[in-house]
Amino acid sequence: MIARTHRLPVIRQCKLVELSRSTAYYSPGQESEENLAVMKEIDRLYMERPTSGSRTIKSKLQAKGVCIARSRVVRLMRFMGLRAIYPKRRTSSPGEGHKIYPYLLRTLKVTRPGQVYAADITYIPMAKGFLYLAAVIDWHSRKVLAHRLSNTMDAAFCVEAAEEAIVRYGAPEVFNTDQGAQFTSEAFTGALKAHGVRISMDGKGRWLDNAYVERLWRSFKQEEVYRRAYDTVAEARKGIADYLRYFNEERPHQGLDNRTPDDVFYKRKPLPKAA
Repeated sequence: MIARTHRLPVIRQCKLVELSRSTAYYSPGQESEENLAVMKEIDRLYMERPTSGSRTIKSKLQAKGVCIARSRVVRLMRFMGLRAIYPKRRTSSPGEGHKIYPYLLRTLKVTRPGQVYAADITYIPMAKGFLYLAAVIDWHSRKVLAHRLSNTMDAAFCVEAAEEAIVRYGAPEVFNTDQGAQFTSEAFTGALKAHGVRISMDGKGRWLDNAYVERLWRSFKQEEVYRRAYDTVAEARKGIADYLRYFNEERPHQGLDNRTPDDVFYKRKPLPKAA
């Protein structure tokens, strides 16, 4: 889509197709081939049972014939942004000096689309290398409103996803995230404040506070990522976009009375049930 050899500058091409300039320079994150293979297996084991910590992952890897020290598992899980889901002191690590906001959804009744948005990040293994995916969903309908890919765990791609969701669908009353450094950064919280959005963050030991995004990741990994091995960023971008479009438009959800997220978000009347 973006041609670096074109007579138009890259920045102008990105503006014309409404893409971030950083998109043109994406390349998969790099690790040794051995570590990449281990990281892919860690991701699979983690998505099968997200309550697994480094000790459990290490034992499961060893049962599969992978000789690995727990310290290496800890490093790779931290690098991938994975953390065991269970009650503990902190759900993720904010940046030094970053402000932590209270969790606002415990008593809030979410009754309509556009009332609450939520965001999270997940690790995307590729044939060679890896990427990170940030997504913003509508809490009421589960609709994926925007997503961005990056090869680093910085705040910029999270800000871009949040800004796109707000520009396309309007600002929510509340925006919920975990306490990760990307979401507690001034760049991210400042962008939300500029739109008058109230900021909510998962409470200590409350991994269920962002459960809808966690369920999205599980479905996405099992139905899309693990069935493929993306060779290029362009291939990953297309595959991810196609799946998220399917998730929104075609995939029925039991929690939505077997309607799709788009059905609920756009308030379409359900089809009559067969007699």
